[in-house]
Amino acid sequence: MTGQVSRLALLAVLALAACDGRPSSKSEPGKTVQKTAPAPPPTVPAPPAATPASPLAQAVNTARFDPAATDPDSRRNLLIRVQALLDRAHVSPGVIDGRDGTNLRLAIQAYQTARGQAADGEVSQALVETLTAGDAGPALVAYRITPQDVAGPFSPPLPKDDYEAMAALPAMDYTSPLEMLAERFHMDEALLQALNPGADFGAAGTTIMVVAAGADTLDRKVQRIEIDKSLGQVRAFDAEGVQLAVYPATVGSTERPAPTGEWAVRTLAPRPSYTYDPSRLTFGKPKAKLTIKPGPNNPVGSTWIDLTKDTYGIHGTPDPKLVNKRASHGCVRLTNWDAAELGSAVTKGAKVVFLGTEARGG
Repeated sequence: MTGQVSRLALLAVLALAACDGRPSSKSEPGKTVQKTAPAPPPTVPAPPAATPASPLAQAVNTARFDPAATDPDSRRNLLIRVQALLDRAHVSPGVIDGRDGTNLRLAIQAYQTARGQAADGEVSQALVETLTAGDAGPALVAYRITPQDVAGPFSPPLPKDDYEAMAALPAMDYTSPLEMLAERFHMDEALLQALNPGADFGAAGTTIMVVAAGADTLDRKVQRIEIDKSLGQVRAFDAEGVQLAVYPATVGSTERPAPTGEWAVRTLAPRPSYTYDPSRLTFGKPKAKLTIKPGPNNPVGSTWIDLTKDTYGIHGTPDPKLVNKRASHGCVRLTNWDAAELGSAVTKGAKVVFLGTEARGG
């Protein structure tokens, strides 16, 4: 990236980055019909030598659909497996948490639609068979925490709307090894803890069970992005119109809507800074202009994709579990790993089309 491009991206971030929202209701799923690209072979971390998978990991890795099952643990195990396989197929369920929800339903619908199946959004025997036929890898693997993982630096936990306190920090780093590891493996922190009861995530040498997340890259360049405001979904396509990836997204609100029509990608800024400017923003309490340093807990996360619509972009978030569950102030918010994946493949000038209308209040 040239200095000029980086400067343009950072100026866009500094001008205005819609990054924060309030709780609101979920939108209902709709239908899309798209071509799909074959998924690349999954990349999974290898277990440490002579470390067998735990019984819980084995239960997740062999979980099957059973319509008669009533055990909540069996259902959770199946959902973890389905979410992990969807994630590796680049049809993101958002944060992997082993729970039913809107983002999982939308991901299943997108996966089914792309393969010409009835898009009911339900976990079924047919869905599990299709997922495992394309990816036979385990959903959970063993991982040994390294000295680098626990070395930090880590930032203190802060309220997400305390811009003055955030601006005083040298960086917006992860707040703990637990948070860092959960995000690395696309997991909810509560699920990571539940899969590893009693584990010390701050101790190097500890072996834990994690989701075998794929590499955050796509196998071809993104030339077109569709942002579905009604569903809360971002879809990425190559030059031939082949669908490469689908992500859950927080997109604007009824009070502060995202743009409409067709725009384009101007540039990419990894590790963006963020400036709160009270003369241009209608939310927050600071009276003076503040700049918040880069980091995964920055208000716009670890990636900013700048659009030709001034002050608007597609970006990450410090709160992955809230994606598509809270409103934003106009921009498009993805999990940090989904934003990084999209950013790694998007090209300057790629078309960005906003569809539908916001279904969530601000």
